[in-house]
Amino acid sequence: MRTLRTIGTAAALAVPLMLTPLTATASSAAAAPDISLTAVKSHLSQFQSIATANGGNRAHGRPGYLASVNYIKGLLDGAGFTTTVQSFTYNGATGYNLIADWPGGDPNDVLMVGAHLDSVASGPGINDNGSGSAAILETALEVSRQGLNPAKHLRFAWWGAEELGLRGSRHYVNNLPAAERSKIKGYLNFDMVGSPNAGYFVYDGDDSDGVGAGPGPAGSAQLEKTLQDYFASIGVPTRGTDFDGRSDYGPFISVGIPAGGTFTGAEGVKTSAQATLWGGTAGRAFDPCYHRSCDTTSNISDTALDRNADAIAYAVWTIAASTPPAAVWQDTFETATGWTADPSGTDTATSGQWERGDPAATSSSGTKQLGTTVSGVNDLVTGRLAGSSAGSYDIDGGVTSIQSPAITLPADGTLNLSFSWYLAHGSNSSSADYLRVKVVGSSGTTQVFQQLGAAGDRDGAWNSAEVDVSAFAGQSVRILVEAADASGASLVEAGIDDVTITRR
Repeated sequence: MRTLRTIGTAAALAVPLMLTPLTATASSAAAAPDISLTAVKSHLSQFQSIATANGGNRAHGRPGYLASVNYIKGLLDGAGFTTTVQSFTYNGATGYNLIADWPGGDPNDVLMVGAHLDSVASGPGINDNGSGSAAILETALEVSRQGLNPAKHLRFAWWGAEELGLRGSRHYVNNLPAAERSKIKGYLNFDMVGSPNAGYFVYDGDDSDGVGAGPGPAGSAQLEKTLQDYFASIGVPTRGTDFDGRSDYGPFISVGIPAGGTFTGAEGVKTSAQATLWGGTAGRAFDPCYHRSCDTTSNISDTALDRNADAIAYAVWTIAASTPPAAVWQDTFETATGWTADPSGTDTATSGQWERGDPAATSSSGTKQLGTTVSGVNDLVTGRLAGSSAGSYDIDGGVTSIQSPAITLPADGTLNLSFSWYLAHGSNSSSADYLRVKVVGSSGTTQVFQQLGAAGDRDGAWNSAEVDVSAFAGQSVRILVEAADASGASLVEAGIDDVTITRR
């Protein structure tokens, strides 16, 4: 595994989002099997033996790596999986990805579970990342033993050359046709899940820790919540770890595929607060043998490995068994659907009013208005033109609003509103500036999302939000979007795209 920066607690978003988990009922957890720690450790012993027989490692281009691929492939072929070995070349050596598909499930709704199989050249890589590879392998074998018949199509993957820059997973994602990429609805990554001085980190899909690289693509928060639910069920607290693109989820989130996973720590040092939270030794690395020759079968926490293997099975059984949510209403803004600007006649903005259109890019100390949309060519944008400067058509003078046509919501089920958004501003902004989303229904108006400005430069970048709107079930509602430059002559731009309401 390449170095990952871990996060503890941090400030949350100004208004927390109510996220709808992919878990449907507590019975999903009961249906998930208890993965045998003995079996997982048996796979680790095999990886150790392979490394010992092949120069002490299982690195890219070395015979120990291909032997590891063949070991896993033989087990999966015997268990009824359809396996594919995908080759690629890096640094003059041939690398391999192993892809294993379980028969059945919706081929247009794929859940992928992956781990990198290679080690560094300096050691056998038993925690990094034999642990993740062995845990997903035993989960896949349990899928076969139980004859799982999931609603989603299940695909497992073992990646090559991760230690050299995610080369295997990048090759896989970059060579998938767009139509095949669109079928992958979620990717779970497990990299170092048995660290001897373990922490319990879950990839921060909704950026609720409030720092770092921001949230993952829409749907990542649901993957995060599923894993959090498992650890909560066994009384183990978790903390977020950032999507900084330095493990094999990176190529997936870069093309908009939701991702999640767990991580028990690398060379980072456990703090006193973390030792109080999880046990272990403060002032010592989570994995003192990270990228070293001592990363052997002795370099594993049985407790962490057991818990994470069971969390993987819980996620696979819970998520793969669930049917995808049905779309109630959606708008990509490629055609006019009846949104109304200034619906109450109370807007005060003198420029930069909301409109649907093809936005022009603007820049002032970085991108302010995004010229690219999430899908298609149009979005909702605060003044789509660029003008002679970035401030020509930005929001000025106060508030601008725009409201959707009426949307009839079903009377039952879990209703989820999702959308893509950005708020960009110059360093002359403040918390008086904002982007807000509200739901207007017969029971009143509820603010469900808010991003405030700040006295610092913020460049435009698409983010994802997901909000539970089940409280409006059975009502006719409208979505109200507001943005404001309320702190004087500040530079403020905002955009909204791909608004969807689903029912589960």
